[in-house]
Amino acid sequence: MPDGPPLDRMVEQLLEGGGRPPVGRYRLDLATGEWAWSDEVYVMHGFEPGEIVPTTPLMLSHKHPDDRGRVDGVLRHAAATGQTFSSVHRILDAKGNIRTLAVTGQGRRDPGTGRVTELFGYFIDVTESHREAAAREATASIRASAERSAVIEQAKGVLMVVHGVEEKAAFDLLRQASNAANIAVRDIAYSLVHLFAGPDVTTFPTPEAIDAFLAEPVPPSDVRGDAVEGAG
Repeated sequence: MPDGPPLDRMVEQLLEGGGRPPVGRYRLDLATGEWAWSDEVYVMHGFEPGEIVPTTPLMLSHKHPDDRGRVDGVLRHAAATGQTFSSVHRILDAKGNIRTLAVTGQGRRDPGTGRVTELFGYFIDVTESHREAAAREATASIRASAERSAVIEQAKGVLMVVHGVEEKAAFDLLRQASNAANIAVRDIAYSLVHLFAGPDVTTFPTPEAIDAFLAEPVPPSDVRGDAVEGAG
């Protein structure tokens, strides 16, 4: 990817470690409609890395029919404005499986013309959070995933994207909130992830909503109810 905000470095840090992490990077060339995917995004869509050339029509063809129009609208708005964007939607992968992905990113402008020339950011596979539960049971599924350390990585990813900080600074934000509220970092991470992984959520929380949450984090016991319904 071209030089710009340190999103590449952030993603590489997120992808370190064993196993197949649920985070991948992408870039969309608005002039050609072609996408550049990291290996993780190919796998999320059911392909071997490099098996196909991802394009916008191909991407939209894999979106769940009920989500396709909304995702197309999100991409068009981002291409026109360059503003930070996010969406949670379902796809049909190349094997016919339904997966749930969160995508977030921002535009990059040509320094000469000021026009938005590309979009870049992350895909986060949140399928596991939804697999064993229907929409009304998604909160319970998220609670189960909080038992795994991956929830801290996901929470750091949200902070890195929304606030544009490096991995260490994102973890420091979680730790500071933990010390101030006397709530475990993992529990704060669980509550934060709930803000964008709930069954009815289609956008990431705003920076202001995240700052308000970190100032007064909600314990997981409250998140399991409706206590954070107005947090975003």
